[in-house]
Amino acid sequence: MPEPLLGGTGDRPAILANGRTYTYRELDRLIEDHNRDRDVPVDDASGLDLADALIRVLAAARRGVAVLVEDPEHRPRRTEIPESAFLLVATSGSTGTPKPLARTAASWYDSFPAFTEITEVTEADRVLVTGPLHATMHLFGALHALWCGACVTDDPAVATVVHAVPAVLREVVAAAPGLRTAIVAGIALDDGAIAAAGRVSIVEYYGSSEVSLVAARRVPDPLRLLDGVEARIRDGLLHVRSPYTVIGAPDWYPVGDLAELGENRELVVRGRGDCAINVGGTTVLAEDVERVLESVDGIVAVAVIGAPHTVFGEIVTAAVELDDEVDLDRVRSAARALLTKEAMPRRWLPVPTLPRTASGKVARSRVRELLG
Repeated sequence: MPEPLLGGTGDRPAILANGRTYTYRELDRLIEDHNRDRDVPVDDASGLDLADALIRVLAAARRGVAVLVEDPEHRPRRTEIPESAFLLVATSGSTGTPKPLARTAASWYDSFPAFTEITEVTEADRVLVTGPLHATMHLFGALHALWCGACVTDDPAVATVVHAVPAVLREVVAAAPGLRTAIVAGIALDDGAIAAAGRVSIVEYYGSSEVSLVAARRVPDPLRLLDGVEARIRDGLLHVRSPYTVIGAPDWYPVGDLAELGENRELVVRGRGDCAINVGGTTVLAEDVERVLESVDGIVAVAVIGAPHTVFGEIVTAAVELDDEVDLDRVRSAARALLTKEAMPRRWLPVPTLPRTASGKVARSRVRELLG
């Protein structure tokens, strides 16, 4: 286990959650208290609040045992726990049923120096976590903050750094007057989120639950592969070889995203391979359509999928959350001026709320169920 797990000491704030501040000295004591006379091979931090979950995760790391950090309502089925496992987590379920994953400590902690260089998080920061820790981007951000000696918080009012998906970032900026840096992941950053961030510096990183960090950038620079990470494209799809993958991953992991590699290790991600929609022989990328529609006044959120069609093969279908003051005809008219004929949704489904994963990403598998 790389040291230190905790980058802070003494009376510096480590966690500020539910209105209570835990210093690094107190956090260290609570970790020791949890481990005292504890002899279980696997601990469980699932469903606990922010502070209790982090205490349990860090206690497991100190004892050298595995710890479950899962959604208690949607636990994946595990047939075995690898001997070297530290974190027992799961995929987000945005494209299907959550899949069990196991990580060594090194698969995350070894990437923290590079992540610190990119994000510039310091011990003076208060790092806002905007979702439950079973969403791995939030767990990663919280453990990184504590490794840096920063303070992890659930209070936007005191935050200087935030980890969030783009949709959540829009909401956070107004509630976080001291915010200087937004660290964005989960889905591709869109122009609307960049505009909403205003003066806040944005760091975007690309990865997945299985491969962790792959590429990162400080907006407006392009995404670049992290040192030590290799990538190649097969049939348009991204494959990654990395020291940060989960236990049992193949040497070259098929991430499943459409992507392009450019000069100087630049990476352009086009979206999920299973989100490519073939409309009469023209390939339309669902995430490209979503980014355009998200710029239309009156659309709060949108999810786009392909639906079978007897003539065109597939058609573009959009499920949308609409502002109460806007009707669907106005939205359609605005979209028609921005999208090509092939990319224009032929079917629209207004919904009160789109189904989302714990990290805030739209759960596409559940959207498909909505659209039938």
